[in-house]
Amino acid sequence: MKHIEVDLSKAIAFVDKGNFNQKCKLCAENDLKLKNKTGVGSDFLGWYDFPNKISDDLVYRINETASILRKNSEIIVVIGIGGSYLGAEAIINTLSGHFHCSKNNKPHIIFAGQNLSGDYHSELLSFLRGKKFSLIVISKSGTTTEPAIAFRLLRKELERSVGKEQAAKQIVAITDPKQGALRKLALQEKYTLFEIPSDIGGRYSVLSPVGLLPVACAGFDIQQLINGAKSMFEISNSNYAENPVYQYAALRHIFYSDSKTIEIIANYNPLLKSFSEWWKQLFGESEGKDKKGIFPVSVSYTTDLHSLGQYVQDGMRNIFETVLSVEIDKFDLKIPKDNLDHDNINYIAGKELGYVNKMAELGTILAHVSGGVPNIVIKIPELSEFYLGQLFYFFQKACAISGYLLGVNPFDQPGVESYKKNMFALLGKAGFEKDISEI
Repeated sequence: MKHIEVDLSKAIAFVDKGNFNQKCKLCAENDLKLKNKTGVGSDFLGWYDFPNKISDDLVYRINETASILRKNSEIIVVIGIGGSYLGAEAIINTLSGHFHCSKNNKPHIIFAGQNLSGDYHSELLSFLRGKKFSLIVISKSGTTTEPAIAFRLLRKELERSVGKEQAAKQIVAITDPKQGALRKLALQEKYTLFEIPSDIGGRYSVLSPVGLLPVACAGFDIQQLINGAKSMFEISNSNYAENPVYQYAALRHIFYSDSKTIEIIANYNPLLKSFSEWWKQLFGESEGKDKKGIFPVSVSYTTDLHSLGQYVQDGMRNIFETVLSVEIDKFDLKIPKDNLDHDNINYIAGKELGYVNKMAELGTILAHVSGGVPNIVIKIPELSEFYLGQLFYFFQKACAISGYLLGVNPFDQPGVESYKKNMFALLGKAGFEKDISEI
């Protein structure tokens, strides 16, 4: 079985090879801290070997629950914010195809609780009326503002539609194993309940029930997703000089030390756009602390070559790119010949569109490298459950090691609480009276 690879050829020329080897060794040392739980944030390392701990019973329960929801729902609404939905959304959107929301187009998987827009939720409630829908609500505490509001609105609509007793059968809660408002409500109302391990934080939770249940509801093979993560776990424990996780983390840190403070993740397949959103949260929330960290942004090429391409080619040289390169397209589509050739593209008539896209990818990488922008290329054999499992675990481990290289805790998010404190004070929440005077 193939695996994803890190192609260093368009980046290694920008660094000293001796320094690179030293950084790879340092990555191995920091990986040992993760394995032995001796580094900062060691209370949140459950993700590290979780793929190897997922039991057959848990997979069976998830698939059975998904089967029931799929059978009885036209629509399944996944309620969560941040890591509670981004991973699942990334997998579902990547595997579903550009114009289908789920396998066999049933049920329709949509997301709520990730914003506070009254328009969004009003339109969502209107969209759901008259349709058979179920809810998956994901929150460790059950009190995070955005998903709590969405769940209250949607639960009331579901209860109005089918009655409280039947609604309870169409709600699944994924929450803390011991405490929290959502767990209490789920036990009280007898919702189907899955647990988020207490030692796994939201942005590292995609390979737990948080991501697995929505993905199973969309009709995809979660066992293959798990198998892919397991294989990357093994690969990422290889010799430091051949370890793709260490190579990626080492290059990022060297570039950062050379004042390249912006990392652009680029894809040439629009199906990976949602994956880029998950990646941005993973690295942004993990590294951006103590006035440190690489700023993560994303582009979709070739589309963004006609908007941001000029800046990447000729702008400030504080950037580097990580390219998600998919080796095999799902479909073959040849460009037809036109006798009039008004558009002057007969020179590529008969060629597969995927080949043309690959040449655009290679041409762009070469241009950007020549313009002083290093390119790390992540080669993905194909877009499947197995290789997505590899990709998710690859970036999770690389992110944790990168955080340790920076000297920050990659598993907390203290800065997120600042906006909440101000918002609660402005809304008049009890206990925040003192903060309103500071505002």
